Amino acid sequence: MSFDHVGQAGEPILAVSGLEKSYGDKIALNGIDVEARPGQVVALLGPNGAGKTTFASIVAGLVKPDAGTVLVGGVDALRHPHSVRPLIGLAPQTTGVYEVLTVRENLTFFGELAGIRGATLRQRIDDVSASLLLEDLSSRPCQQLSGGEKRRVHMAVALMGRPRLLLLDEPTVGADILTRTALLEVVTQLAGEGTAVVYSTHYLPEIESLNAFVVLLDHGNVIAQGPVQELVARHGLAALELRFDGPVPDLSLEGLSITRQGELIRIVTPDLALAAARVFEVLGGDAQRLRSLDVIHPSLESVFLALTGRRYDPDEEDQRVGPS
Repeated sequence: MSFDHVGQAGEPILAVSGLEKSYGDKIALNGIDVEARPGQVVALLGPNGAGKTTFASIVAGLVKPDAGTVLVGGVDALRHPHSVRPLIGLAPQTTGVYEVLTVRENLTFFGELAGIRGATLRQRIDDVSASLLLEDLSSRPCQQLSGGEKRRVHMAVALMGRPRLLLLDEPTVGADILTRTALLEVVTQLAGEGTAVVYSTHYLPEIESLNAFVVLLDHGNVIAQGPVQELVARHGLAALELRFDGPVPDLSLEGLSITRQGELIRIVTPDLALAAARVFEVLGGDAQRLRSLDVIHPSLESVFLALTGRRYDPDEEDQRVGPS
């Protein structure tokens, strides 16, 4: 599969500025700025409710923002959505295929919608089918496919028009290992061929494997952005989390940053082994009430913890820990 894109790598295919969107009293996006350049994977990372789906929907022209600008290929996508539509491929979170049609019939239908015909259409179907492991499934109705197989067809549909900008909203939700691996390989391949990919997910390990430029979202706000390793080096922390039966003991450990709430103590330290040894030295009889000890290593999860004060939870359960 080869995408021949026009444009200089330094010019963003997508330039979003000051994007705002609210649903009643709920703020989905709070003035965010995002750019995506040719060959770049931009990962919108955050828990459910962080604003990822709203962002993709606005860029794709499905939702109108309250404020902000969206340029796709230098064109105002909000004023001229029909002009930028051929540049965009969208695979939303909800799988969109025609169940009664076969895999090949789905790809043919959506390819024709994109204006592709004849030998070019047949070759395009063969290309995306090979990339997403669909060749042996081409004659099967989609209603007979597994969830992971449907997810691959769903992404293949988004690739039929060879978009310059590919929007993937939670592309591996519910996917099996084979599908997840195939989708991540295709994203890497597309970026290598010049496609700009905006990849929305709440799965941290996927972003680390893609070597993406991360835009970390929390409640509609960009709280950090940059390459994965740069964010981890700048904000990542190492910590111990101790959970007790009942109120936490009053630990006094000089030189360590300690936060506590209810049954939980978090100790931020560059030397996890030494901190653990010191903790057990002073716990005394309270050690019998210790329910769990979790070790947090520098990672994207620890970046989120450092910036928000709570553990990363894709289901958005508040786990704030206040200062001691």
